[in-house]
Amino acid sequence: MRLRSLFLLATALCGLLAQAAPTMQLIPADDSRFRYEGRFDTTRPAAPVVVWQASRIAIDFEGPALGLRFEGVEGQSFFDVTVDGTTAVFGVTNAGPLRIQFPQPLGPGRHRLTVFKRSEASAGHARFLGIEIADGMHAWVPAAPNYKLKLQFIGDSITAGACNEDPGEDQWTDRSTHNNARSYAAFTAAAFSADYRNIAVSGMGIVVGWVKPLAGQTWDRVYPVATSPRADLTTWAPDVVCVNFGENDASFTTVNNRPFPAPEFTAGYVSLVRAIRSAHPAAHIVILRGGMHGGAKHEDLRRAWTAAVEQLEAGDPKVHHFVFNHWSGPHPRVADARAMADELIAWLQAQDFMAAYR
Repeated sequence: MRLRSLFLLATALCGLLAQAAPTMQLIPADDSRFRYEGRFDTTRPAAPVVVWQASRIAIDFEGPALGLRFEGVEGQSFFDVTVDGTTAVFGVTNAGPLRIQFPQPLGPGRHRLTVFKRSEASAGHARFLGIEIADGMHAWVPAAPNYKLKLQFIGDSITAGACNEDPGEDQWTDRSTHNNARSYAAFTAAAFSADYRNIAVSGMGIVVGWVKPLAGQTWDRVYPVATSPRADLTTWAPDVVCVNFGENDASFTTVNNRPFPAPEFTAGYVSLVRAIRSAHPAAHIVILRGGMHGGAKHEDLRRAWTAAVEQLEAGDPKVHHFVFNHWSGPHPRVADARAMADELIAWLQAQDFMAAYR
C-alpha cells in the first residue's frame, strides 16, 4: 500500500512538473534581434562560431525560462551568462551538453541577456544556434550600449586572463578558471565604458613562443591559427589599440637555454605595429610591457622592446608606450590584474589623446 501511495505521489509530481515546464520556441542565431560584439566566424549566419574571448551576444526577451543552444564544439568554451544582472558560468565542451538552461527563476516582464566568452580562443570555440524561450513570448533588440571608446587589446596569456582564477598553481586542464572578464584588459575597458575587444593567445610570441603561431601571423585572423582566413577589419575600427608581447619570447628562450633574438624581436614588433597601423590608420596604439617576470626583469627583452618603441614613436605620433610596475611570478591573478589595470587606467586618463573619452 505504501509503495502504491509513493507511486501515485511520484506520478502526480511528474504531471505537475510537465504542466509547469513551458513549451519552448527557438530564436535562431541569425535573428536580427541579436546584437553581436567581437570577432566571430559568420560563414554560416545561422550558426556563427564564438571564437575570441570577450565576444558578446545580447538580446532582450520575456518569459519564465531560457535555454541556449550550441553545436560544433571544439575544445572548451566557458561563458558568463547574465540575465538581469545575475550571472551563471557555463561550459560547453566536447563531452558536455549542447543546451544550457539558465538555472535561476525568471519573473514576469522583459529580461536582458548577455553572453560573454570568458575562456580564450585557443582553448576552444563553439557554434551558437540561438536561444529558447517559452512559446508565445517575445524578444527584442536590446538597447544600444552607451560606449565612449572602442578599445582593443592584442597580446598573450597575460592579456587573455589565463589562470587568473586558479586557486593554486597555474593549470591548463580546466579553462573555467581562465576568465577574461577579470583580466587587466577587461578592467581597463570597463573604466572607460569601452566597446572592448580582445585578441590574445597564451604562449604566443613575436619571434618564438610556446605555441606555433606568432603574433604577426595571428592578430588579424578569424581563428588563432596562422592558416585561418583573415578577419574583415573594416567593420569595426578601434580608437585605441593596446599591444603587449615579449613574455613568451623571453621565457621560451630562457627555459631552452637559447639566446634572446633581440634584432629579430625588435624588427618583428615594428612589423606587427605597422601592420596594425595599416589596418587602423586613425587609432592610437599603446605598446605595453610587463605583467610577469620577463617583461619586468629580462634585460635583453627590455632593450629589444625599447628599441622597437623608439623606432615606432619616431615615425608615428599616434604610437605611445607604457610599462607596468606591478608584475607576478605565476600568471597574474585577479588581484594582480586589478593592480595592472589601475596603473594603465591612471596613465590613460592623463594622456591628451584620451581627452575625448574621459
